[in-house]
Amino acid sequence: MHGNRNAKLFFGGLMLSNVGTWIQFTAVAILVDRLTGKTTAIGILTALQFGPLLLMGAWAGVISDRVDRRKMALITQTLLAAQGIAIAALDIAGELTIEWIYVLTLILGIVSAFDNPARRGFVIELVPESQISNVVSLNTAVMTGSRIFGPAITALLIGPLGTGWLFSVNALSFVAIIGSLLLVDTSKLYPPPRLAKGGTPIRDALRYIHSSSALLVTFVVFTVVSTFGFNYSVSVPRIASEIWNSEQWYGWVLTAISVGSLIGSLATAARARVTLRWMAGNGLILGAAGLALAWSPSGWVALAVSLPLGLGGSGFISSMNAITQETCPPDMRGRILALTAVAFLGSYPIGGPITGIIGDTIGLEWSLAYGAIISLVAVLALVWWALGSHPAQSRFEVLGSLLGSSNPLAASPNER
Repeated sequence: MHGNRNAKLFFGGLMLSNVGTWIQFTAVAILVDRLTGKTTAIGILTALQFGPLLLMGAWAGVISDRVDRRKMALITQTLLAAQGIAIAALDIAGELTIEWIYVLTLILGIVSAFDNPARRGFVIELVPESQISNVVSLNTAVMTGSRIFGPAITALLIGPLGTGWLFSVNALSFVAIIGSLLLVDTSKLYPPPRLAKGGTPIRDALRYIHSSSALLVTFVVFTVVSTFGFNYSVSVPRIASEIWNSEQWYGWVLTAISVGSLIGSLATAARARVTLRWMAGNGLILGAAGLALAWSPSGWVALAVSLPLGLGGSGFISSMNAITQETCPPDMRGRILALTAVAFLGSYPIGGPITGIIGDTIGLEWSLAYGAIISLVAVLALVWWALGSHPAQSRFEVLGSLLGSSNPLAASPNER
């Protein structure tokens, strides 16, 4: 992608805007914890933010396959900027209650359900076919890399500035992404064929996933891990206050997770082809680090284990994105991206509230640990399935062929 002006322009704007997004995300969680002192409240916040994606994400993916994704992203990013302005204005005026936070978060979730497939689908239009795996992983790297700065800025400035002015920074940051979308050279894009109206587009995408047992099993495992393995943002704000003795540890832990995420994304982006073996390995790192974070006795220990937590999580996510985009037809990429987003972000409305309830009723440590254990079991099940899918071969041969194959999700002749 060297010399690709459009890619540089877009990713620069995305990076700056996403720093603002993570400033708001971190500050909102701290503010909700201040107002309620309950992990369940943050679980509800998570459900409101990602519930619309679960309900509408697949249909939004169909729309993104039928329209100009750049124009669709311009509309959604403008609406997200308006949401940022509203929450900042209410907070500065002293009118931001928990009810207003929930309403504005629901609006954020609805708009994001349509923004996600449009923005992520537009990323693929920036480069030719041969560079799709790299640009998908680079997108994950930019998204996760911006998390390094957003939570750290919040941890440093939430005391002297307060949440209202931090929300204002997020609202201003949308100028970067909207500007980049307006300035890209549309004559140098690589748009895929538009999906025709009518038919059964979502069923077609689901049938495509079902056509390969490898793809189906991988999607199921990805959904399980996404539902239970990434809910640390629900528990850590309360853990930071009660166990690590400072709410600012939440911002610093998110920063450390983001540093690890950047490493994991770049490591995946550097690979010529992403395999199931790489994905499974990162999933195991995610689960083990999640257990370690659950029983971290101090913020300093939490910082240390947050690095592998972010590395494993980001490597797991970017592997799934790269594998599916490498194998699916061009006119189906928006729908597959949407279904992947539904599996990942859309599962938060289930895992988030469960995590919050466990934190308030059983214990804060177990609100993290239960998800890590489920994630480990799911990834080990994926490996066990891969090992047993070719009984005529030894397990070591399968690890070398199936998990390390050049096209790990290609269906066998009798599966097509």
